[in-house]
Amino acid sequence: MLVVGVTTIDGDDTEDLVVESVGESVGHRLGVDLVDLCRAVGMDGSRGTHVLVPTGDGVACAMLVLVGLGPADEVDADAVRIGSAVAARASSRRATLASTLHTVDVGDPGAAVRAVVEGTELATYAYRDSKTDEDTRRLDTVTLVGGDADVVAAGIERGGISAEATMLARDLGNTPPGDKRPPALADRVVELFADLPVEVEVWDQATLTEHGFGGHLGVSAGSEVEARFVQVRYRPEDATRHVAIVGKGITFDSGGLSLKPPASMQWMKIDMAGAATVLAAVRAAAQGALAVNLTAMLCFAENMPGGTATRPGDVITMFGGTTVEVLNTDAEGRLVMADALAWSANLQPPVDALVDVATLTGAALVALGPRVAAVLGNDDDLVGELLEAADRAAEPLWRLPLAEEQYAPQLKSEVADLRNVGGNGAGTIRAALFLQEFVPDNLPWAHLDIAGPAFNDDQVFDGYIPKGATGIPVRTLVDWLWTTG
Repeated sequence: MLVVGVTTIDGDDTEDLVVESVGESVGHRLGVDLVDLCRAVGMDGSRGTHVLVPTGDGVACAMLVLVGLGPADEVDADAVRIGSAVAARASSRRATLASTLHTVDVGDPGAAVRAVVEGTELATYAYRDSKTDEDTRRLDTVTLVGGDADVVAAGIERGGISAEATMLARDLGNTPPGDKRPPALADRVVELFADLPVEVEVWDQATLTEHGFGGHLGVSAGSEVEARFVQVRYRPEDATRHVAIVGKGITFDSGGLSLKPPASMQWMKIDMAGAATVLAAVRAAAQGALAVNLTAMLCFAENMPGGTATRPGDVITMFGGTTVEVLNTDAEGRLVMADALAWSANLQPPVDALVDVATLTGAALVALGPRVAAVLGNDDDLVGELLEAADRAAEPLWRLPLAEEQYAPQLKSEVADLRNVGGNGAGTIRAALFLQEFVPDNLPWAHLDIAGPAFNDDQVFDGYIPKGATGIPVRTLVDWLWTTG
């Protein structure tokens, strides 16, 4: 299968189709006008469209795959990524694929190469651990034809690292909750970094108690298994900047005693997507030998309604001594993350930027829907960097205000320093304001609420985004770290 792009340009009365020069050459050898063929079958060149053209004995490939990239003056890396995904999924069986899409002008040849690799890999993803049937969607080989050899090689390496990281986060998110309870998931993290130059430290219940991690202890109190706090440290010799990233890792969220309705529990295995995103991104950074110090802090706990569970009205003491009145045990993610955010003040070397990632609030899904994540923060430059990385990765982020004057006072408690919920509406902002209380002074911080895009509940594969765990926003963090490092 040979993949060739099709774009559109404005004509006198209608949009004209333009087939890449390689496709024109193949069409000439076949004696076929490929533009006329596209029009005959209703292929208009828009993103995500495609047509398969059997070649017979005319050329070496058995099938020509024409993929739409949209208007010629609007083609970007994501158009190439979507086109590559469409091509990869065009065959229902194992196949050999050759592509010229990486030579499409998107302003950065390396970005086009990475997009081909990411689109191809991510489009053929499937979670197989619980399947008994054979996986027939994998491609045997993919060859990129043309372009500068060094640029192509570098792009393949970086695109492969990014795609692998995204698929790792998908696998972890799709793993059944009974198979990734906190101790087991912590052990899995140790395995994932065993071949890389990183240090992994796992805190058990006794260590959490010793350090006063009351958020972890309070959330996991109703579970029969202990919480875990995992720190992954990557310290390259040439690094000049230290970035700390916190990931929410609630391996299953029943809501605790503030019990969720059954329908709302069905996808709560994904409530550890923040931690999966963080560990996948840091693993990618280590694989790419990026010159930035990184500390990943993974907050693993299971929120269950056992007889020893934290009750609404209980007061817990967080790391650092702040007391919190727990009014809703289903607002648990902010509790475990608060411990980690406060702990970041103890990291060495001192942290230059702090980012947290979490499926934190249903309010983010209500406000921004299932395809856009929220970002809030106390530093315009840091938030701006993340927004730019998200744009390059085509993983949309939208900045929400912290609105401290309007909403922060409602987080004060009459019986403790803070309460974990307070006020009506603006749930995503209020959750971020709670987290901000634990961010060390004068430290640039950004909070990503990925409750919407972390999980795709649709019934179909959308381009390169599968049903189930999506791995969003791994590519955003990888791109940001690559730029940072």
